[in-house]
Amino acid sequence: MPIELDTPSTAPSTPSGAGLWARLSQRPMGPGDRMLFTERLALLLETGVPLHAALQSLHQQSEQASQQAMIAAMSDDILAGERFSNALARHDLFPSTYVNLVAASEAGGFLPEVLAQLVDMDEKEERLRRTLVSALSYPLFLLAFSVGVVLFILVYVFPKFAVMFNSIRDQLPWTTRVLLVVSDVLTRHGAVVASVAAGLVALGWMLARRPDVRLALDRAKLRVPVLRDVFAKVYLTRLLRVMGISLERGVTILATLEACRGVVPNHEVQQFILGLETDVTEGKGISSGFQHSPFVPPAVRQMVATGEATGTLGRVMGRIADAYDRDLTKQLAQLSKLAEPVMLMVMGVLVGTIVSSLILPIFKLSRAVH
Repeated sequence: MPIELDTPSTAPSTPSGAGLWARLSQRPMGPGDRMLFTERLALLLETGVPLHAALQSLHQQSEQASQQAMIAAMSDDILAGERFSNALARHDLFPSTYVNLVAASEAGGFLPEVLAQLVDMDEKEERLRRTLVSALSYPLFLLAFSVGVVLFILVYVFPKFAVMFNSIRDQLPWTTRVLLVVSDVLTRHGAVVASVAAGLVALGWMLARRPDVRLALDRAKLRVPVLRDVFAKVYLTRLLRVMGISLERGVTILATLEACRGVVPNHEVQQFILGLETDVTEGKGISSGFQHSPFVPPAVRQMVATGEATGTLGRVMGRIADAYDRDLTKQLAQLSKLAEPVMLMVMGVLVGTIVSSLILPIFKLSRAVH
């Protein structure tokens, strides 16, 4: 049912059953929806359309019920005299960083410019996410394919040779004897093995949700070689980009740091941000916290200190984030290329071991027959 816009303050009227079905059938909104909303709103505002009229236009263009309801609520808030940032803060789709930047732009009168920067920031975050997924997808595919091949041979191929090998069991290579035992367990008790595997996965998932385990994993990400370098760059890129755009647009340092607490889902980084807040409150400056952080590279510490001393901290942080973004893309591509031959080698060793465990006993049987 289309939603009438003649009286923006009137809530859309739909039957309760239809409204429930619409909510269930609509996918939840995510960063892509936020990016599209921000981009369209910025374009309308840049052409001189008032904010309330722009929201009404976006309401008419939207085809998703949940997004229509969100825009209608924001339109009502604006019509009632609320600030746009307050209207955004009532919806989970917009993080505190987004809301703070919009609040600063309302005070400074440059809302379209900030919205354009928010779109650019979301695009860079999405590009970084795609880079991470791309770097991991092929090695994970090779790993899954290797496991599938091994299970197929153990479950469907080895049992056909088990009876044949019984006559020379004492002469079989140790790898063949081990694989025969594993094959027998999988064929006889496959359901039990699958249940145990599923239970272990569920147990690991539950353990990963415990605060102490999550803390240990967060620490490991910033301490294990290779992983430490990658995760540190991912976290710093995201953190410095948000801080850079916030500081450049007039958001105070304390408000910026408070908004950044949830930007990086890592306890160590969150503690680092709390330390920065303490240093700023005590008058030490933000560069003091960067100087004592173990996962911040020396070059970043120096550039942050220089930016703070020259009053160009926001611009410097944005430059660092862009440089780390490019460097991280290259590093992930190199790691992906390195992982491919390693996974192929592992797959070759596994399959080669299994095939040799089949062929060598067959040669022994053929020599015994002759």
